[in-house]
Amino acid sequence: MLRILIADDHTVVREGLKQILAEMSEKVITDEAGNGQEVLHKVWNNEYDIVLLDISMPGRSGLEILKQLKSDKPYLKILILSMHPEEQYAVRALKAGAAGYLTKESTPNELIGAIEKISAGKKYVSSSLAETLACHLETTFGKPLHESLSPGDYVWQAAS
Repeated sequence: MLRILIADDHTVVREGLKQILAEMSEKVITDEAGNGQEVLHKVWNNEYDIVLLDISMPGRSGLEILKQLKSDKPYLKILILSMHPEEQYAVRALKAGAAGYLTKESTPNELIGAIEKISAGKKYVSSSLAETLACHLETTFGKPLHESLSPGDYVWQAAS
């Protein structure tokens, strides 16, 4: 049995996801949350195998919620499900601890495949994201590590 929390601020999206998940071969129990605070409350008070987390919700962003969840429950598997294209957030989400990133343009079969892969303890990336990551590795191979950092990766500290 798989316990999944669906976290999205749109009711129609949550309902559609529940219908898709009902078609999985494995028995699935779903719960839902409509904002970041509700996600945190439910995860702190219940046990889930996977959280399907929208990256754009009211209040705290999905990336902030992701970081908090991974800090509180590092074993929890989180699949980011977003309307934003992969190149905008996927790498940041994976670095923050997401088990995968899927756009809302994906097919129901892709969603089910991603959930099955994540529930088996693996990471999920689409073939297009895998190609992007491979190209990034190729262009940064042999360069000093600091040259491969993106601007968001730099951490500045004031001199003491």
